[in-house]
Amino acid sequence: MDAAMRDIVVFDFGGVLFDWNPRYLYRKLFDDEAAMEAFLRDVTTDEWNAKQDAGRPWDEAIAELVQRHPEHEALIRAYRERWPETLAGTIPETVAVLHELKNADTPLYGLTNWSQETFPIARSMHREFDLFDGILVSGEEGMAKPDPRIFQRLLDRFELPAERVVFIDDNRANVKAAAKLGLHAIHFTDANSLRKELVGLGLLEGRA
Repeated sequence: MDAAMRDIVVFDFGGVLFDWNPRYLYRKLFDDEAAMEAFLRDVTTDEWNAKQDAGRPWDEAIAELVQRHPEHEALIRAYRERWPETLAGTIPETVAVLHELKNADTPLYGLTNWSQETFPIARSMHREFDLFDGILVSGEEGMAKPDPRIFQRLLDRFELPAERVVFIDDNRANVKAAAKLGLHAIHFTDANSLRKELVGLGLLEGRA
């Protein structure tokens, strides 16, 4: 495929454009860093949170975890009740790349693993979401990356030819899944490296 034909860009959000981490909240609630890490590892696990990204209601998720860990009820409930405090803001260097693409009239889409209940909160907090021509949210679809079905749904929903799409994500499993469907998948590590790849694809102009 000619690089010039890769003219549509799809962004992951968390860890690429937006700085989300539950530690931003829980450092306010724990005096002991090791105790906080143990709580995040053993109670509010990545696997538990991923089910909300795939569509599980938060009320159900909280109730299930409180039943298993009643001694941590207040801390568990804080995850949802104080969720905005887990989102530190944008990642400015990558947002600058996003604006460059927008100014070049590049079609922009988002594919994010995000709860259908908390995504609207984030969207109300940041204008950058308005730069996208379309966004697919896993929690609204009942499936999440790296499930190949959600990539196919993105392509179908917005009528995007896979051979024209550049997909950017910080999760290697998601990148591999996208590549298998014919997308040009970029593993995001930092904004400078991303920009160089986009220049190489002809999507951005190189800097003098």
